[in-house]
Amino acid sequence: MGRDNAGDHLTFPDKSEYSTLTYDTLRFVEFEDFPETSEPVWILGKEYNALTEKDEILSDVTSRLWFTYRKNFPPIGGTGPTSDTGWGCMLRCGQMILGEALVCRHLGRDWRWAKGQKQRDEYISLLNAFIDKKDSYYSIHQIAQMGVGEGKPIGQWYGPNTVAQVLKKLAVFDTWSKVVVHVAMDNTVVIEEISECSCVATWSCAMAEEETALWRPLVLLIPLRLGLSDINDAYIETLKQCFMLPQSLGVIGGKPNSAHYFIGYVGEELIYLDPHTTQPAVEPSEDSQVPDETYHCQHPPCRMHICELDPSIAAGFFCRTEDEFDDWCMRIRRVCLSLSVALIFVYYYLIKALLCYWKITKIIVLVL
Repeated sequence: MGRDNAGDHLTFPDKSEYSTLTYDTLRFVEFEDFPETSEPVWILGKEYNALTEKDEILSDVTSRLWFTYRKNFPPIGGTGPTSDTGWGCMLRCGQMILGEALVCRHLGRDWRWAKGQKQRDEYISLLNAFIDKKDSYYSIHQIAQMGVGEGKPIGQWYGPNTVAQVLKKLAVFDTWSKVVVHVAMDNTVVIEEISECSCVATWSCAMAEEETALWRPLVLLIPLRLGLSDINDAYIETLKQCFMLPQSLGVIGGKPNSAHYFIGYVGEELIYLDPHTTQPAVEPSEDSQVPDETYHCQHPPCRMHICELDPSIAAGFFCRTEDEFDDWCMRIRRVCLSLSVALIFVYYYLIKALLCYWKITKIIVLVL
């Protein structure tokens, strides 16, 4: 399943050293306010003006699901860890990027969270899918145990590719969201493969011989390597364009010693949510209501210079409908044709023999 892909080769220290990066005092730190700048601010496909729309920016960031280290949850596997502090940051980033896809799926990109407001049933169901217990679809328990099949013992740090592969497997069991997670390996997005996995064939009772294709919402995860030990400057502008696409789910990756969920940028700085604070595990009530304040980051978002980004990342995109996927392909083609940025995306046609006849297959290649 591609465990040796460059997307897992982040430069991290051993777990004993890494486990010190827990930031348990994070909530007591005075966070730097959002910069006063005329540069446009991009958050997951939406553009803001930092001078006139600061409240809107902070509302958007606060509405993203924020998954952090937790402690005192039921033991993973019955006898395993009761906390993911020190090893679960990339798993939490995986939860955040998939959580954003499910927010778009069930609530819409423009949905906003506000402290104390009555929440929709879909939101409560969505949070329950990530609660730290063994029977939640995307809990730390499920991700850690599914990772064993990817060669990652419970308690071992994941890279972006591994967490993408695990989320792909877990999504199969999510009968509520019914999304398809496709992981594009080898820097290649094969459109035909996506069409095959996202289109569900159904048969009409009245016309048994007439087949109708139904599109299942698509979560597209693309593990990439943007350099050797450091990000190549040639890819920076194109990486920024990923955050400008309306289908953007952001990027999971990090910098030496930590993994983050990147949701946008301003100028030469990436905007991200940081999982490195340990909070008590949350227990839903008998009616499945979830105390949700700790699942939303209620302070200004973190920022880092884009050149500090480790080159191993995974970019995510969500296409609710086939039209949205076609729109994503069109926008990627525009990036390919742009002469103002270095090309990460190249679009071309590959003619191949299939089922004894020639057919055209569209492929997008991410050249790195």
